[in-house]
Amino acid sequence: MIAAAASMSALGLGLGYLLGAAARKFHVETPPIVEEIGKILPGTNCGACGFPGCNGLAEAMAEGNAPLTACTPGGRDVALALAEIVTVEAGAEAGPIAEIEPMVAFVFEDHCTGCQKCFKRCPTDAIVGGAKQIHTVVMDACIGCDACIEVCPTEAIVSRVKPKSLKTWYWDKPQPGLAAARAETAA
Repeated sequence: MIAAAASMSALGLGLGYLLGAAARKFHVETPPIVEEIGKILPGTNCGACGFPGCNGLAEAMAEGNAPLTACTPGGRDVALALAEIVTVEAGAEAGPIAEIEPMVAFVFEDHCTGCQKCFKRCPTDAIVGGAKQIHTVVMDACIGCDACIEVCPTEAIVSRVKPKSLKTWYWDKPQPGLAAARAETAA
């Protein structure tokens, strides 16, 4: 028994050493812009952007293959933060960031059967409810990734614009020429 334990320990140490050496030899450096973009993205890896997780989106943005508004769960704040980094580094265009409206899921309670498919699929645990009971969505926790909408068998979940609160409210961008028109009517 001691010989078996000693041989397994030696095997474990030897393979561990080989894995450590292989990790150092085949290490690939990621560009610093990808790491900066990855820090800004929410990190939920929901796939709502069409890329395999937030790291895949960060790599695509660094290469200029994804728009700044691709992360719908991040919304306007993430797009504005990304515009500061990506436009300078990669030469991408910011696009219409002001028009981004944050979306959240909404459950029609009269259609909900309590199957819990949406509950299991939500990456942020924003859906609350029990088995065979009506579910609801916690608006502050929902990121609008639409993962729950895809799996709902009764189509009881829809995507809606997130209601404005003190935390999410912002000034709308002024219309061009609107100030001049108001000045003319006031005079």
